[in-house]
Amino acid sequence: MERKWREFMFYAKKPEMRIFWLFILLALSVVIVQSIYLPGVLSWLVVGVLILIAVVFFSSTFNLAKSNFAVKLEHEQLLGIFRSLQDGVIAYDPNFNIEVFNVAAEKMFNIKSDEILNTVFTPNKSSDPRFKLLSQVIFPSLAPIVIPRSLASDWPQIVDISFSDPLLEVRVTTAKILDPRGKLLGFMKIIQDRTREVSVAKSKSEFVTVAAHQLRTPLSAVSWTFQTLDTDKGIPENLKQIIHNGKLATDKLLKTVNDLLDVSKIEDGRFGYSMIKTNLIKFIEDVLSVKMGVAQVYGIKMYFDKPKDDIEVKIDIKKMTLVLDNLLENAIKYNVKNGEIIVAVEKIKDKPFVQVSVKDTGVGIPANQINKLFDKFFRADNVIKYQTEGTGLGLYIVKNILRQHGGEVWAESVINRGSIFYFTLPIDDNLIPIKEVFMGE
Repeated sequence: MERKWREFMFYAKKPEMRIFWLFILLALSVVIVQSIYLPGVLSWLVVGVLILIAVVFFSSTFNLAKSNFAVKLEHEQLLGIFRSLQDGVIAYDPNFNIEVFNVAAEKMFNIKSDEILNTVFTPNKSSDPRFKLLSQVIFPSLAPIVIPRSLASDWPQIVDISFSDPLLEVRVTTAKILDPRGKLLGFMKIIQDRTREVSVAKSKSEFVTVAAHQLRTPLSAVSWTFQTLDTDKGIPENLKQIIHNGKLATDKLLKTVNDLLDVSKIEDGRFGYSMIKTNLIKFIEDVLSVKMGVAQVYGIKMYFDKPKDDIEVKIDIKKMTLVLDNLLENAIKYNVKNGEIIVAVEKIKDKPFVQVSVKDTGVGIPANQINKLFDKFFRADNVIKYQTEGTGLGLYIVKNILRQHGGEVWAESVINRGSIFYFTLPIDDNLIPIKEVFMGE
């Protein structure tokens, strides 16, 4: 009972209850006046009506006071969380009026929240050196280097922004703030400082590049030596198989080194693309004609389900050959004896894209690992048991090449039934990224 009384007194003092207490004073005045001038029965009727209104009024204002306090408490708790976050948090309404600017954001942009809260932030602020960095985060189109990490139609929007003065690498995630009915209330940006992370990744990449370059030159010489000996008719028969095995092993190691160099170039944004208009059907036929002999050695039949009409796409022929080679090589290597591979091409209805699929009858990929398939160095458990060799770099390179072409890649698979790898390419040249950027994360 005492707890209930304390709760009543707590909410009774809230601003929302003032109108109720004013009503009570007014009602008491009416009761006093009408008791003098109105007959007894009518007087009691008025009192009853006033009591009924008072009860309804009290219930409404009391619940409103409780609700507003709960919202305020939740708001304060949320602000407390935002203040303690290591990442910068900025929230603003649709008119860009800044409503939240946490401590991490203050340190990151060297701006006090008092200077910016409840002010409308516009692109013109970028002319002020103190607000230039913040302007480029709120309006990424003003930033010097912006790398999108999400599709333009997706929410939340994710971009990486690089600054040289000061040296800063940030990942900005922008989310909509909606009310329960879906009405837009504003936006929230979470700014993650990735300067150290990017610096460490760059150092690793530089180390891999130097190491791979140092390895490639002697390996190329060793491979050339084995190749020369392999074709030398004067070599005794008992040494020929050893030389042949040595050449195969060297070539595999050289391929791994080249893959590492390719990954390093991709992640540095210097893989180098030369896009030209190409007949996609003719291009695929040329690649398949080369791979047909390899498939026959493994006892695998290869088919091409091609459309009636030619399809023109803008691609880097060398890079796309690498994509198709990789997918076909996997389809051959992880297939079953007397298996099949079907390559199909079709235009996607009502979209400016063409879809290519590579279907095999191989060992398949576990369902719980399909989402990791295009991660760097990833290899499925069953594939490792089936084929112990491999780096897990091939599909990672494939994904990045296709994204740089404006396309996507994904896979469907059933264990012991086979897999289908799909990739898309835009027919509209405007959908191809203008700048070469690393999009592998």
